[in-house]
Amino acid sequence: MGPLWKNARMERISRNGRPCFVLVGGRQRLGRALAEDLARDHDLVLTSSGDWESETWVEELSKTARVRTLRWDAESPELVSRMMADLDGLAAEGWTVAGAILVAGTFPEQLLGSWEPEALAATWRLNLTFPFLCAQALASHLAEGACLQLLLDTSLHQPWLKRLPYSAAKAGLAALVPGLAQLLAPKIRVVGHALGAVLPAEARETAFLAERSLVKRIGDPSDLCRAVRYAAASPFLTGEILTLDGGRRWV
Repeated sequence: MGPLWKNARMERISRNGRPCFVLVGGRQRLGRALAEDLARDHDLVLTSSGDWESETWVEELSKTARVRTLRWDAESPELVSRMMADLDGLAAEGWTVAGAILVAGTFPEQLLGSWEPEALAATWRLNLTFPFLCAQALASHLAEGACLQLLLDTSLHQPWLKRLPYSAAKAGLAALVPGLAQLLAPKIRVVGHALGAVLPAEARETAFLAERSLVKRIGDPSDLCRAVRYAAASPFLTGEILTLDGGRRWV
């Protein structure tokens, strides 16, 4: 598949013939899979809460794509100023952001009866506050016609009872999709992805989760990659949340 941006207006926002995509949380698991897929025909800006020195796979990406790595730490009191300074710096260097996806988050188990203010605040800071602040920072730096995408969860349809604080955070993030779509229209489109089981933490969960879907398999990072490319290349799509769960909610 070729670059996401094909029409004349999109060509103007390419950098040296390759669009630039910002991937927030682009260091591990799904983030890395997306980065490796998009690097085939995009320049990349990858962010993480940690250092990048040990991520040798980024060097491989740099052989075919321009890659810039940034550190955006949700726990830092300087987060907002850091993001704005980084994005202003990229713009000054000629990087024009043609699209962005917010992947970063955590998936903690927090049972009813164990909830404490500090733990709840940490869960919501990483899964709700941080994406809100990232979306706000990126909004003013996205080129006309860009698509801002947010990674959500199928807990929107069936809350995780052992992870209700996480589910509540994702429900709040879901409200950001149509809200931002209205605020940023017509320049920017906004799309969410309610993702089902992909890359389970334990291999023994795979068969169980596969049976709880209509297609009898769990998701694969390539499923999300295809959806991200579809949303970015669909100029009439905005304010929607695409569900990728293999039909799990209908079982």
